[in-house]
This record gives sequence, C-alpha cells and structure tokens, in this order.
Amino acid sequence: VSAVLPAGGSGERLGGGTPKQFCAVQGRPLISYTVRALERISWISDIVVVVSPENITTMKSIIEKYGHKRVTTVKGGVTRHRSIFNGLKVFAENEFSKHLLQKPEVVIIHDAVRPFVEEDILSKVVMAAKKHGAAGAIRPLVSTVIASAADGCLDHSLERAKYRASEMPQAFLFDIIYEAYQRCTDYDLDYGTECLHLALKYCKTNARLVEGTADLWKVTYKRDLYAAESIIKDNLSQQVCVITNVKEAAAQVGFLLCESLKSQIKVEALCLRNSDSHLQKVFSGECYNFICVNDKKDAIQETQQVVDVLEKSNVALLYPVVLTLVLLDISENISSGIGMEDLSMIKTFAREVKNKNILVYGLLIQSK
Repeated sequence: VSAVLPAGGSGERLGGGTPKQFCAVQGRPLISYTVRALERISWISDIVVVVSPENITTMKSIIEKYGHKRVTTVKGGVTRHRSIFNGLKVFAENEFSKHLLQKPEVVIIHDAVRPFVEEDILSKVVMAAKKHGAAGAIRPLVSTVIASAADGCLDHSLERAKYRASEMPQAFLFDIIYEAYQRCTDYDLDYGTECLHLALKYCKTNARLVEGTADLWKVTYKRDLYAAESIIKDNLSQQVCVITNVKEAAAQVGFLLCESLKSQIKVEALCLRNSDSHLQKVFSGECYNFICVNDKKDAIQETQQVVDVLEKSNVALLYPVVLTLVLLDISENISSGIGMEDLSMIKTFAREVKNKNILVYGLLIQSK
C-alpha cells in the first residue's frame, strides 16, 4: 500500500500569501502533521507528496527538518486531478521520475490538509478497495443542498438524508485508478474533483462507501487552523508515561501516581533498567509527556538515559516533550533538602535539553 497526497493548492480561501498546507500550527507546518499520520503506519510503504513547482524546495526542507521517512516529493500540475495523476506516475513511468517507486497493489489518495486521519479508517478503505476496486470515506451532510433558478430564487432542494459528503481518504486498486487517469479527458483533468467518479466513469468500478469519522475534516479557512491547533494541544495532553527506577521508594511513588492519574488520562508505566529497548516502544508512539520518579542522587544520570532514548527516537522533532522530574529525598535529615549544587546541576541540565525541544520541570518530595 502506498499513498499520494495532493498538496499543490494555493490556499486562496484561507487568505494570506502562504498556502494552507504550509501554514504553521504549533510552530510546525500543517502538512508535516498529515505526513506523520501516514508514516507512523508501518504497512504504508511509500508516501508521495505532490506540490507546486515553486514549493518543492520548501517541502524537501520540511521532510529533512522533521525527519520524515518514506516520502517522495513530486511536482504538481495546474489542477488537483493533474497533480494526483503526476503522483501516480511515479509508480508507473520511468520517464517521469528518476527513481521509480515499486507499484503498490492499493494506493491511498488523501488531502494534505486533513491531518487527523487515523489508521482505522485508512485500513477500512484499503480493505474495501481490495475487494471492490475503489472505496472512499463519507460523512453525513451538515447543511441541506439547494439549487437556485436563473432569477436567483430557490429552484429546489435535495433531501439531505439521501445524500452524503464525499471525504478523504479514498483508496483504489492501483491499476484501476491509473487506467482511469490515463483514459480521462482534459476536461476531467481540469474541472473534475471526484476521484471515485473517474474510476466509475472509465473503469466501471463502483466504489464502496465507508462511513468516516468526524476527525476527517479539512483545513480550508483560517479559523480551521485555530481548530487544528486546539485539537493537537488536546491530543498531546491525553497520555502520560510514568518511569521509575528499581528502588522501592520510587516504585511506590510511581504506582501511586499512576493510580491517581489513570481516571483522567491514559497512563503508561515503565521501569528504567540498564537496557533502553523497553522504552523505545512508548517513545515511538504518540506520548509526549513523561514523569521520571527517582532518588535525588540518581536523578540526572537516570534522566539523561531517558533523554538519550528520546533523541534516538526523534520524537522531540515533532512536538515539544514535557519531562517532569520527581526527586525523592528519603534521607533521615529532612533539613538537608536539595542543595545549591544540586539545584544548579538540574538547571544546567534543563537548559541543555531545552535546545533539543525537551522541557524539563522538577518536583522535590522529602520524607523520613
């Protein structure tokens, strides 16, 4: 399975000079979120991003900066359908690309400005496409569709219950959609909007319609960027990973933390050992909030181990990572507290990792 992301739009409805797919959301281009949503799915082998010629350099710099993998950038055409056709050609025409990608059985077509697509709906349209040749996500109509007469008055309206809005993602057997684009007219390429219709018109392939979820919406207007930012912030706060060392006090505090948090957010608990392999699974997921519980004297060394794994995973390239240190002082002399030397060391450590997009906070717990 491969994916083609048309991203050549000018974003006129958004306003301003920057195309919407390159507008920053939480300091990161919108298209990077969409690419990330696809590349974290292991069964998608290649992602082809089709952009206008003037934005090729911009797209390549985004791929490099955010460490995106399995992504190929292709020059788009003057219309949406011509851009999609260019994206498909990378799998089929040597003369169009110096590096011909392996032709997939199924190709996903998805808008670059729909960043919240989940694996579940992608899997459903792919499986439906394998069976029926084509498939696409749909959603109920929000508003009633009306037609106006020549004089500007109401002519008729459609019964909303009978109709659905066509959304993305859509999926096709590659040979079907590629043949459809080869056979379609210049009028289709210049004025058409619906890929499913091309498969039906030129290949007699009747697409299976799959009920989509509410998060498939498309960023179209400026207000949508604010909504996207709000959703991203909310998603980032929905999971926390509590990491403890093997010492009894740290393990006990970690357990109590997990118990108190799990009714509010998703909690993952890990024990820090010599090997960091058990951390990789969590760090390669969608968690960006970590609480490290350890003895005061081991704090920097053990937290550095966590930071090293975070760096290897490149997770901090995508969003800021919040790392909260819970330092346990279980010495009998409660007045000893945390010394100026300890405080200075923690502050220095926090400044250093901040440059790696990791934000460190500290909490000292003293007990006899």
